[in-house]
Amino acid sequence: MSFPTAPDAMSAEWLGTILGHPGGLEGFAAIPVGTGQMCDSYRLTLDWNDGAAGPATVIAKCPSHDEASRNIAKLTGTYVKEVRWYRELAADSGVAAPHCYHAEIADDDVDFILILSDLAPARQGDQLAGLGFAGLAPCIDAAARLHAHLWDDPRLADMDWLARDNAPLIRTLFPQLYLGFRERYADRLAPDILDLGAGIVARLDAYLARDPDAPTMIHGDLRIDNILFAPGGERCWLVDWQTLGRGGGATDIAYLVGTSIADPAERAAADRPAFDRWIAALRTEGIDPDPDALWTDYRLGALSGYFMAVFASMSVERTARGDEMFAVMAERPARQALALDSLALL
Repeated sequence: MSFPTAPDAMSAEWLGTILGHPGGLEGFAAIPVGTGQMCDSYRLTLDWNDGAAGPATVIAKCPSHDEASRNIAKLTGTYVKEVRWYRELAADSGVAAPHCYHAEIADDDVDFILILSDLAPARQGDQLAGLGFAGLAPCIDAAARLHAHLWDDPRLADMDWLARDNAPLIRTLFPQLYLGFRERYADRLAPDILDLGAGIVARLDAYLARDPDAPTMIHGDLRIDNILFAPGGERCWLVDWQTLGRGGGATDIAYLVGTSIADPAERAAADRPAFDRWIAALRTEGIDPDPDALWTDYRLGALSGYFMAVFASMSVERTARGDEMFAVMAERPARQALALDSLALL
């Protein structure tokens, strides 16, 4: 491996070179940023020579310091997906995302480095606080641009790394992880919320086997912790592309709504308006969607937030914030799925 995977392994010469100014960087300082548990991220403040006109700051994404997180990343191709998104897809996708200065990954699918533009003063969304429907509007539009890029496109089948079949792994792990999740959150979540997981386990084969109406490229973890908002909230940038995949775009939207809106009544009232806004945005992008079929995808997609909460909470490094975040990630979309009668579709 010929590249650094943490700030303390980087030299000013290496960093200056990949930023286009060989010999122009005197030094840099690094501080941790973000709340992600699958990777370690840092803001690098750069000290340039007088003649160099590089960026003042950049973001470095590196493998997690936590062994469990690195292991699950290797099993699921998490780091591969993000690196290849920036290398191969981001520039042509039309999606507002950070500019990538450098992306490398080793043959072990674990050691990697991403150097990205720093979008400050844009701020990360707060999963625990949540966000109402009005605040989600730019996120829905951004998701529609992502989905439109390869909507029902045969090229998806040729991207083995994107359409990686993790179903056998999920089929093996999810029932075991659910038992641990149920035990961990027995005193935090209501019985009907916990029981929804048992319903998913009982229908797991049907859940994994179902094909979406129009397969496309999806973000896979489209929640506000993975979105940066401009001051005022009128613009946003999608980040954290580690769950990129092939699937139904409506699932991304259901996941976004289900994990974001804290009040159950407001969330229930937002499902159809959010879906309709997404359909309209797809049409703006030149797509002719089938709303009836996609509404079924949306209802099933409500299960995805709960599914992710179980899988992720039991697979990454445990933290106090993480425990509460995953409880919220299960609770909000579970209420959504119960209201939409999602399990009945399986």
